[in-house]
Amino acid sequence: MKRIILSVVSLMLIITLLAGCSEEETVTSDGNEEVIYHWRFAHEENNGSIQDVYVKKFVETLEEKSNGKIKVDIYPVGQIGDATQQAELLQNGGIEFAIVSPGNTGTLVPENQLLSLHFLFSNDMEINQKIFKESEALNEMLSGKYMEKSIQVLSYWTEGTMEWTTNRPVNTPDKWNGVKFRVMPSPITVASYEAYGANPTPVPYMEVYSGLQLNMIEGQENPISAIEEMKFYEVQDYLTLASSNLYMTCTCINPDFFNGLPEEYQQMILETADEVQDYSFEIQEELNGRALEMIQEVSDIEVVTLTDEEREMFREASQSAYDKYVQMVGEDGEVILNTLIEEIGKLEDKKE
Repeated sequence: MKRIILSVVSLMLIITLLAGCSEEETVTSDGNEEVIYHWRFAHEENNGSIQDVYVKKFVETLEEKSNGKIKVDIYPVGQIGDATQQAELLQNGGIEFAIVSPGNTGTLVPENQLLSLHFLFSNDMEINQKIFKESEALNEMLSGKYMEKSIQVLSYWTEGTMEWTTNRPVNTPDKWNGVKFRVMPSPITVASYEAYGANPTPVPYMEVYSGLQLNMIEGQENPISAIEEMKFYEVQDYLTLASSNLYMTCTCINPDFFNGLPEEYQQMILETADEVQDYSFEIQEELNGRALEMIQEVSDIEVVTLTDEEREMFREASQSAYDKYVQMVGEDGEVILNTLIEEIGKLEDKKE
């Protein structure tokens, strides 16, 4: 209870500090008055991360489209609270934009937990890119659930596939028994690793390295770029290229703020989100590929790639988490999940 009270007080202090920071400045140029907007965009990672590169591209594109009439300040994680607090700030209008990841908002929008299920999306990134743009399950059904919580999704995108680092081999489900594995505070991520027999343990992102170093946790999951950036390979013996799921996230805006903007600025924001969604696939491919090479150059961590047979073992074991998801979210969530599975299947069948 004390921790909850401190969290609420901390959030209120942040909101108070940010209150009034969103500015509209009227300037005169050549006898004409123009409004200059000043907004804020928070993300969940450090400087130089995939999210940071994405947000900087988003801001650069938006500012260019506005011919300098829009200025956006960027806040990496920790500057105005952790990832959960940033999502709450977005809801409350304390900030205008935020990156909101399902792993950090599972209790806020329970239906978004389907994005944490293992072996849901295609192994073909072209198919996934098409799904993110065109899926009714995501862009209408799931986005509607976010909107109910005062969060408007502008686009879904991925930071790449999730890989595992551990202190022991984990290339088959039977080897996971009792592994104390760091996860984000997502009920379905927890259920996914419980299905393998692990002991999934939520730990704040910035505490993972020390937790691994001190053997408080025995492994963690992240895209390769994050594993390299945070140097998790220094304190782990095995890097398993599992590609168990996509690290999914979404770019979001406060809906009241968005609806209060002139239509031309709304259109600029929507166009920017669409353009940078395409760019996000280039970012993750480049940074993840480069990161794996760097890890192999500077460390002796053993890199293991799952065979098709091993992937199938994990796929079968993961199905209990799908059942857990349906139990947790009910009929609406089940419809979203089944619709998404059907959409992915149709695209895969069409490409074969």
